[in-house]
Amino acid sequence: MQDYEIVDLYWARSENAVTETNTKYGAYCRKIAMNIVANEDDSEECINDTWLSAWNTMPEERPVSLAPYLATIVRNHALSLYRKVHSQKRGAGETSLALDELFEVASASSTEAEVDRSLLMQHINTFLGSLNANDRIVFVRRYFYVDTLSDIASALSMSEPGVKSLLFRLRQKLKKYLIQEGYEL
Repeated sequence: MQDYEIVDLYWARSENAVTETNTKYGAYCRKIAMNIVANEDDSEECINDTWLSAWNTMPEERPVSLAPYLATIVRNHALSLYRKVHSQKRGAGETSLALDELFEVASASSTEAEVDRSLLMQHINTFLGSLNANDRIVFVRRYFYVDTLSDIASALSMSEPGVKSLLFRLRQKLKKYLIQEGYEL
């Protein structure tokens, strides 16, 4: 079923919308959730929350592609659940590692230097637009989808040390770019 047909089902308030969404995007969304929460039950909770959110928030400007819309929803649910579960302790999984890597570059140096989130996102998007396709894919797979180094390496025919090195260089480039844009890091 095409995305526009699924969106039409949402707008018609047909229960088949969720069934068709799960059929087409269930595995994709589960992978994103599992990369972040690393638990089958928590992942399934995120998926159910995602379908409910899609049901309740399908935008009037009907999305041409549901994949990025659903990816954003499931990622937000998974990150919220991850924070809730790990609020009292530090996890040792990929999510902590990936977020810590990015935090070193894109976090404020003090509470007085709180970064305006929307402006920071705009700068990161501009930075991503300046990268070649391969670098952008590696960056997004690691820091949006929270893929493991081995998954990225395998998908892009790279070595794990090569991916790790590229991510380090990309974080350094991002840091330099953000400093040029006036961020104190």
